[in-house]
Amino acid sequence: MVSVTDDVSTPTTIRSNWAGNLEYRAARLLRPTTLEEVREAVTAGGPVRAVGSRHCFNDIADSTGTHLSLESFEPVDASTLTVDTDAHGATTVTVSGGARYGDLATALYAHGHAVPNLASLPHISVAGAIATATHGSGVTNQGLGGAVVALEIVTATGEVLTVRRGDGAAETSGDAGSGAAAGSAGPAEVDADVDDAPLPFDAAVVHLGALGIVTRVTLAVEPTFDVRQDVFVDLPWESFERDADAVLGAAYSVSVFTTWRDDAMDQVWLKSRVDEIKTRPGGALALGEDFHGARRSPVPLHPLPGISAESCTEQLGVAGPAHERLAHFKMDFTPSNGDELQSEYIVPREHAVAAVAAVRALREQIAPLLQVTEIRTMAADGFWLSPSGAQDSVGIHFTWLQRQPEVEALLPVIEAALAPFDARPHWGKLFTTDAARLAELYPRLPELRALAARLDPEGVLRNDYLDRVLG
Repeated sequence: MVSVTDDVSTPTTIRSNWAGNLEYRAARLLRPTTLEEVREAVTAGGPVRAVGSRHCFNDIADSTGTHLSLESFEPVDASTLTVDTDAHGATTVTVSGGARYGDLATALYAHGHAVPNLASLPHISVAGAIATATHGSGVTNQGLGGAVVALEIVTATGEVLTVRRGDGAAETSGDAGSGAAAGSAGPAEVDADVDDAPLPFDAAVVHLGALGIVTRVTLAVEPTFDVRQDVFVDLPWESFERDADAVLGAAYSVSVFTTWRDDAMDQVWLKSRVDEIKTRPGGALALGEDFHGARRSPVPLHPLPGISAESCTEQLGVAGPAHERLAHFKMDFTPSNGDELQSEYIVPREHAVAAVAAVRALREQIAPLLQVTEIRTMAADGFWLSPSGAQDSVGIHFTWLQRQPEVEALLPVIEAALAPFDARPHWGKLFTTDAARLAELYPRLPELRALAARLDPEGVLRNDYLDRVLG
């Protein structure tokens, strides 16, 4: 029998999201430990939504019925983790959708392997991150979903689908013991007739929770590698405007932080792979005192002004394992600031300078509500609902003060300024872009909607969020 918490009115860890700006409405919380319990939960009747690390800032995970947490479903443990290598030399690992990236990366390190990249927070769950197209940074790095090789999905009708990269097809099973398996790393086949076709891989990765509960994820991994992190301050605006590609491509992962002050951009974080720092164009600048006019910081810094860097991953050019550098924050600290809201808009990288300039023109309206803005890059991944699906992209991320009515009143102004660049909002953060505009930005969104209707004919997984964004 599935483990149930019938009364979730007391534990604040599940009643609200991480930021505390949203109170969930779910009447009960289920913590299944087996695949059969997941199937039982989704077919028991009533609305169901998966809930992960609760780091989304909108109601994407909200439900008026049941919250389903996979935190107890096959927890990550280095002693039981299995790294597989196929006949072609591809190395993968299969984990619970509820696994946190930091736990997975730590366990993988014990096996001599690493995930290709991490988001700024290692505390987020694997399934939740990929379903919302969450990403780290790097001009050649795809979002976290780019490492996905296979997914095991329990649909609203209790079917177990295994969707593999390189297949257009999904295996269907009623066997609760079935699991995900590795596939090739090639592009997924897509059948245009979604009414009859199996579930396409490129639709299944970023699916907003509309297609089912992701119980297991198979990820491509690689031998562990070392990264050093160097921080520079006061990057002149003209340096970014003159050659944004050089700034954003100077390391394996680059983040530029700004509070939109007039004289300079506040910080540049360079996360450089030690094995490529001298061969990457511009990579050697991380070793010097000057980075395009910015000065090396002699002390560790937090992205938010005036906050201690104690919770941040090690800086000052000290090399260490990738999983201890690629995220901005340490796994054993409360992530980021907590008392905040977030939004992010993703634009084609070719428009980076113009898009940043458009936002900069709004700085007098933005600054009173802002903690910091972060600018990052991501490579195209081909997923139907990924903001960087069709093109290499730049994300303009806002960490706001917790003044939600004022922030939400400002968002349409920012969205209008970025509209000429076809800015796409991060699915898990605050935005006001409506379904009509989203359908223009995502040509395959109607197909995803049709897939969702076929896999979930009774609307078990639907919620207010999906009604708004899918239409």
